[in-house]
Formats: sequence, C-alpha cells, structure tokens
Amino acid sequence: MSKLFFRYAAMNAGKSTALLQVAHNYEERGMKVALYTAALDDRSGPGIVASRLGLSRRAFTFGTDTVFRRAPLGPGLACLLIDEAQFLTPEQVRQLHRMAHLERLPVMCWGLRSDFRGEPFPGSVALLTLADDLEEMKTICGCGRKATMNIRLDGSGRRVREGAQVEIGGNERYRSVCPACLYRDDAEPAAGSPGLFS
Repeated sequence: MSKLFFRYAAMNAGKSTALLQVAHNYEERGMKVALYTAALDDRSGPGIVASRLGLSRRAFTFGTDTVFRRAPLGPGLACLLIDEAQFLTPEQVRQLHRMAHLERLPVMCWGLRSDFRGEPFPGSVALLTLADDLEEMKTICGCGRKATMNIRLDGSGRRVREGAQVEIGGNERYRSVCPACLYRDDAEPAAGSPGLFS
C-alpha cells in the first residue's frame, strides 16, 4: 500500500542525506524516482538537494504555485521524494496525500517541524496531520541532550528571537537545540557550547 511519509527533525539530523540514500536504493534496483526541493532554498544552488556530508544531486523545485500530480512526472515512477517539506503549502500536502492513496505512488517527505521561535510551519502541520507514517529523526544539542528545536543566529553568532519565519541559511545561521536550551536567556550559554548565545 502506498503511503505519505513524513520524516522530521531539527537541523543537522541528516534529513537530506537520508533522502539521497533512499533515492540511491530505489535507483540501484532499477526503479525511477523523482526528487523535489523548495525553490526558495538555493543554498547549494537552485534545484540541488545537498547533504552536509557532501552528497548532492539535481532535483525539481516546488514553490507555492506548484501543483503535484503524477501524470507530468512520467510513467514508471516508483517513488516521489521531497526535501525541505516544511515549505509545502497545506493544499500541496493534501495533493501528495491523494497521490499516495488514489494513484498508488509512495511519497516521502523530509523537513523541519518548527521554526527558530518554536512555531510550526504550515506544511509541517499538514504533514503531521495527514502523513500515514511519521518518524522523528534524531540529532543532539550542544549540551548533549536530544535536539528537537532550532534557533537562529545573527552574523555575530548572537541569538535572534524575532523576524520572518523563513530566512534561508545553514550552520552559520541556525543551530539545533534541546527545549531547555531553546528557553535559555541569551546570557546563559548552553552546556558544552560556550558562546553559543553570547
């Protein structure tokens, strides 16, 4: 049975690496996959899914106006893989859910659950609601606890608490943290990560 899958985690948990591994596994068995990533995330170049381990490959891009349907993807498709799924709209998530169940195409999505303020992304809320299979991927905070949240840093490494929900950046702009470190005061560094909030 085809399903809609959502693999979520904080930053640096290996989401893109896992997506690239799944694509490799399908293709190694002679199966066709289609990869998508958010058009607004061009850190590695437009239409590139890239892992912090150095793996990368080209992908289609989606924006808020993208309509997901199986027919344009061509015949023989075995699986649809989507990176940066937090940027999907709720309607796009519903399209993917329909595609999995009515067109029998497995759809696997990887993304963040919440932003740097601990607020949910609309696409992630829809995925948490509609996905048939949910999996939390794990990473660790600088203090050694399980990281489930993200924080944003400015150019000087100081914690940013306000601003637009979406501001693209990588390790220089974001850190994955545990809930305790999310709520620390700026002056109070997390254990094991001196200067993180200084």
